[in-house]
Amino acid sequence: MKEIKIIDLHFLNGEYAIASFLIESSNGLILIETGPETTFRSLKNGIESFGYQVEDVKHVILTHIHFDHAGAAWKFARNGAKIYVHPIGLPHLANPERLWNSAAQIYKDDMDRLWGKMESIPENQLIAVNDGDEITIGGEHFKFHYMPGHAIHHNVIQYGNAVFTGDVGGVKIGGGPVVPPCPPPDINLGLWKQSIQKLQNLNAKELYLTHFGKHESTKSYFDDLKKTLDDWANWIKPYYDAQVSAEEITPKFMEYTKNQLIKQGLNEAQIQIYEYANPTWMSVTGLLRYWKLKEQGRI
Repeated sequence: MKEIKIIDLHFLNGEYAIASFLIESSNGLILIETGPETTFRSLKNGIESFGYQVEDVKHVILTHIHFDHAGAAWKFARNGAKIYVHPIGLPHLANPERLWNSAAQIYKDDMDRLWGKMESIPENQLIAVNDGDEITIGGEHFKFHYMPGHAIHHNVIQYGNAVFTGDVGGVKIGGGPVVPPCPPPDINLGLWKQSIQKLQNLNAKELYLTHFGKHESTKSYFDDLKKTLDDWANWIKPYYDAQVSAEEITPKFMEYTKNQLIKQGLNEAQIQIYEYANPTWMSVTGLLRYWKLKEQGRI
């Protein structure tokens, strides 16, 4: 097991919101998570700071296809890199038009500012990896674990005593609390809690979070994540029942979650980083959709 190098992508010119991870191998560099295309310059600088070039990245492994995790994968594919992704997400990287148009309905005029461009990846460079699959790249061994709940195309990647959790392992920045990112359209509390238990059962020593960095794997970590996931969903439920709009709920929920962070000892700057990594309004719309699908018996 090689050293895992952490690259801060300086999303929205902040620190510690989105990370990529770099691993050396005898068959080129392995990059786990690319971040969005808007942070590609920071990613390039990070790769070069370790003495390499972008072209040295021959393998890109993605936890899932959300823009903050996979948006720049096509840039590496242009240099010939292979891209490893869950089979449900694979067609959307081959033809990202539907994914892009769906996201545009959510982010509207902010698409370019947040995410930049997303272009297609040739299918012969896309490799599907599903639950239980194992691959060895230049002597480095990885095992994939399908863990939905945050997204239906989400893998967790096991590498020795470490796991790359994507978003199913939550957002935890520095010494702050772990919180669940709950964007639409795939939030499913039942599946997510099963995935958290599955993640815990891997008994990894280290968790590598895209949001953000390296954390110790402990029982309290997973308990806190499940507790907050339930807390946020149950806070939203009465507003859903009363048919209150997301626009009206969002400032109330922002105040609620901000107070939670303040009670954990975070200052305004730290709270802003959490907001960059996990925008509050997205969890409102995601959890409202969850309760709607739950009521309809679709999950």
